[in-house]
Amino acid sequence: MSRERISLYDTTLRDGAQTHGVDFSVEDKWLLARQLDALGLDYIEAGYPGANPTDTRLFAEVRPLPHAKLTAFGMTKRPGRSISNDPGFQALLAAKVDAICLVAKSWDFHVEVALGISPEENLDGIKESVEAVVASGREALLDCEHFFDGYKANPDYALRCAKAAYEVGARWVVLCDTNGGTLPEEVETIVGEVVKHIPGDRLGIHVHNDTDNGVANSLAAVRAGARQIPGTPNRIGESCGNANLTSIIPTLMLKSDYADRYETGVTPDKLRTLTHASRILDEVLNRAPNRHAPYVGESAFAHKGGIHVSAVQKDPRTYEHVPPEAVGNRRKLLVSDQAGRSNILAELDRIGITTPKNDPRIARLLDEVKQRESMGYAYEAADASFELLARRMLGNVPQFFEVDSFRVMVERRHNALGDLVTTSEATVKVRIDGETMMSVGEGNGPVNALDNALRKDLGRYQSFIDDLSLVDYKVRILTGGTDAVTRVLVESRDGAGNRWFTVGVSPNIVDASFEALIDSINYKLIRDGAPAP
Repeated sequence: MSRERISLYDTTLRDGAQTHGVDFSVEDKWLLARQLDALGLDYIEAGYPGANPTDTRLFAEVRPLPHAKLTAFGMTKRPGRSISNDPGFQALLAAKVDAICLVAKSWDFHVEVALGISPEENLDGIKESVEAVVASGREALLDCEHFFDGYKANPDYALRCAKAAYEVGARWVVLCDTNGGTLPEEVETIVGEVVKHIPGDRLGIHVHNDTDNGVANSLAAVRAGARQIPGTPNRIGESCGNANLTSIIPTLMLKSDYADRYETGVTPDKLRTLTHASRILDEVLNRAPNRHAPYVGESAFAHKGGIHVSAVQKDPRTYEHVPPEAVGNRRKLLVSDQAGRSNILAELDRIGITTPKNDPRIARLLDEVKQRESMGYAYEAADASFELLARRMLGNVPQFFEVDSFRVMVERRHNALGDLVTTSEATVKVRIDGETMMSVGEGNGPVNALDNALRKDLGRYQSFIDDLSLVDYKVRILTGGTDAVTRVLVESRDGAGNRWFTVGVSPNIVDASFEALIDSINYKLIRDGAPAP
């Protein structure tokens, strides 16, 4: 018996960007877009063309994605204007994307109060806007804003808004619980009525989490017939967030009531990267992962002594509803390090390092990782640093260069124009093949100056790092006080577009940064096959 297809629509880069305290850069957005695409999502809503400088730059340099359809978000045409005379709508049509998602009012209260137009004029705007997107050759989607509140107030008009989009060719008509206050039983009943008018394979469900029912409401809509689910990993989004894709995806794939009936673009192999993808998002947001998050949290499969541990060691099914490995997580038994050893072996296999399971160096590597984690290191999002650590412990990392010393000076002064400016200068001494080399670099800060000095002249290895650039830099304070321990995460990129992350930890932010920079260069030299000394 064939299974029905559920389409997954990610709105992290648009709706998730409205999270309090979140401010994505263009590079952040492309990093996350690639990660979400690799997970197997069907649509990635990249932003709102023309709404802000970041999204304007993003849509001016659109980069293709291998799997997902890149989607632009925007409003239906403005009341009282034609399509051709609406700059906002024209910016949507100019975006080089696969699909365009329009948002329109479907609650007559909002139409009359917020828009100040007649219900019929709103319907005409929906039709004309969807028709324009379809005519441009892109997939058209319509978010029916406040649909559930509108349906409860005036079901006839809410349905007319949804049907207006469907009848003129919208690929998906998405019912939105914008205020997030609708409960699962209401969602299931209302969606069940809507599918009598619009086929379920053209119907989506976009809910918010203001009653902590985002996942439950999404699944209720699926049971009632909807076949598209928008959401975000880790539940980010405005107010209380969106439906949590890191819970919805494994539930659809691992719970038989859904897995036997539905399929998604996420394969079992891709599902095993879910925890990794969740942690990457948290690092980009520069926040600590939620330890107690379902499926992907560090404590999701943690067992603390007594009856639980005894039973889990005999058969994990006694206290685990799904295998942690299925979502890329791991079991955490606080009285045993066996799960940690397994996790190290899995990580080595993932990055292509083959070693026998009984190799005594694995135990030493595990102890070293645990020791470093207690100091503040985190390797979930710093694959390059972990690979270097593993290779060093396994005895196969050349020492391309040694750093004898470095010095950084920060000076605040008036420039020639009389403006008060702060400049940084760094000096780095390295030894290569027994020869000491000294380089000086300037920058807009101590880390930038150190980076410039370190990469200015690496002798015979210089050609390997000429295309290396630092593209992102994040700092997290791990302990309080003026002597706080700092973790620095550095993202690097080369001329071929390859990216990698390295980590450094120290009470001194410059030391932590320098450690991450050194790892970045060593990783590049190893990956590109630089000759050993």
